[in-house]
Amino acid sequence: MKDHNQINNPPVREFINGAEAIARAAVDSGCNFFSGYPITPATQILIHMAAELPKGGGIAIQAEDEISAIGYCIGAAMAGARVMTATSGPGISLYSENIGLAIMGEVPLVIIDCQRMGPATGGATTVAQGDIQFIRWGTSGGYPIIALSPTSVADSYSLTCHAFDLAERFRVPVFIVTDKETVTTRVTVNCELISEYDARSKKTIPEVDEFIPYHFDDLADIPLMSPMGGAHIVRFTTSSHDERGYLSKDPSIVGRMNQHLSEKIVKYIEQITLVDEDLQAGADTLFISYGITSQSVKEAVRGARENGHKVSALTIISLWPVPEEQILNAMEGVKRVVVPELNLGQYCLEIERLARDELEVVGVHRVDGELISPKEILQGGTIR
Repeated sequence: MKDHNQINNPPVREFINGAEAIARAAVDSGCNFFSGYPITPATQILIHMAAELPKGGGIAIQAEDEISAIGYCIGAAMAGARVMTATSGPGISLYSENIGLAIMGEVPLVIIDCQRMGPATGGATTVAQGDIQFIRWGTSGGYPIIALSPTSVADSYSLTCHAFDLAERFRVPVFIVTDKETVTTRVTVNCELISEYDARSKKTIPEVDEFIPYHFDDLADIPLMSPMGGAHIVRFTTSSHDERGYLSKDPSIVGRMNQHLSEKIVKYIEQITLVDEDLQAGADTLFISYGITSQSVKEAVRGARENGHKVSALTIISLWPVPEEQILNAMEGVKRVVVPELNLGQYCLEIERLARDELEVVGVHRVDGELISPKEILQGGTIR
């Protein structure tokens, strides 16, 4: 029974979708520049940002195309702005070259990928999780990126805030890999359960000091940026360069710089990793999921346990870098791992790579624009 205070002070609830949650989180995280191009289902984020950013003196641009959209963001970020862009799978294809530029130039940037069914134009208004490997390997070089995957509207807010913090901390593009259902479906959200995450301030070098654009001592150090409006000369290039931003072919310089692009993420995997563990002692089946599919897994796990089955679940929130330690720990002692995905088994490849030889890994897939039901997930795990 509710006490008197609960009756008179009920929790604040709002009827919102993921697009609105992402836009609010961006504004609350200090985002002051957004550029995007209309594409279903990311257009709602563009509309919200165009409405909200100017109220606080920020800038929102509807670019002439996706290539321009991310290009504007890179330029604004290097001038000191806090930036975000949003698109879907076809837009990520066009972003690809500039994503590589953002990695090379160490640009703090948040990229929202609202997945829809592909390939190509595919199903613009149908749900999918087909960009998972594309996000990781979609540009040349193969250097690490950070990608977070919200499971709900509330997650969309919290993880967007966290993405801005990670982008500033590591000077990298950070992806929010969401989906059509989460972005466009309105749900009632208990605002008290939303985790707020304060994005850190941009670390800049004092104007009185000599400015070396890409200086670091340890490979995992993050170079300081020039403050917005500062007097420093900022060199920026797509090519291999030295710490002053000059093009270089010297193997020792190029090798050290490229190692740095990897090491600044790899060294901090434990601090980047986010998972949600629901592990049961003695379980013989483990369900591993991410994004919207995790909602069905929760229902499947609840139903299985009500029927006397011992099962565990691991929700991957930070898709990249792969949280290998947490996955290995969760797989300990189980006989079977079930990986439901709205693709043909993209993250299942990572689980198979980590699984011991005697462990059965089962993928449960749908690529018809429909969600995977709890019943399908249980059948995939041979649980009735």
